[in-house]
Amino acid sequence: MADIIFKNVSFSYDATRVLENVSFVVEAGEYIGIIGPNGGGKTTALKLMLGFLKPQSGSVHLLDQAPKKVRTKVGYVPQANSYDAQFPISVLEVVLTGSLSKVGFWGMIPSSVKRRARELLEEVGLKGLEERVFGSLSGGQAQKVLIARALMCDPQILLLDEPTANIDPQSEAAIFAYLKTFKGKKTILIVMHNFDAIVKNSERVLCFQHEVSSMKPSEVCDHFAIGIYHPIGGESHE
Repeated sequence: MADIIFKNVSFSYDATRVLENVSFVVEAGEYIGIIGPNGGGKTTALKLMLGFLKPQSGSVHLLDQAPKKVRTKVGYVPQANSYDAQFPISVLEVVLTGSLSKVGFWGMIPSSVKRRARELLEEVGLKGLEERVFGSLSGGQAQKVLIARALMCDPQILLLDEPTANIDPQSEAAIFAYLKTFKGKKTILIVMHNFDAIVKNSERVLCFQHEVSSMKPSEVCDHFAIGIYHPIGGESHE
């Protein structure tokens, strides 16, 4: 069964065409790496999957429905630097924002939800940091918090946008080791610029360059990597 279907999808920002007649299918339980140049459409594709954008032509379906209807079944992990480091919020509070749909009528968070948040923090190796200010964490720690946050809704689909950008190799290895535990259990799409990590961890690769091509990780070679990372017409959109 397919979890994600793009059919003849096109999308533009004003006069700048980002996606051109894109079609692909992601089966349930696949672990997909997404690569491509800046402006090639990677982030736009994630926004379409999340229902934040609508295709200008074609269709996007997740779990056989429109993306907006299945948001509670989709976990999203942004880059940690998208958060304001000065905002006074604790690690536990960040994770709990991933389960706002379970907050009671008076704003009370069930004890079972808090317990699950602590369990996830332990799973990602951050036990004992629950009360730490989120902005004080290292890049690797912050990214693990955001992964725990995305998993609070027990999503069927997990979307990650550069989860290992600007973090140390040890933290990157720990994140990929944790994500591997979900192979075959959740559908995972991960945007990466690290080709070595893509080859080692993905089962299939989607290359976005306005159009989309599918390939095996072994087909992603250094020569090809250099070829797709040339700027495309000075575009600023993904």
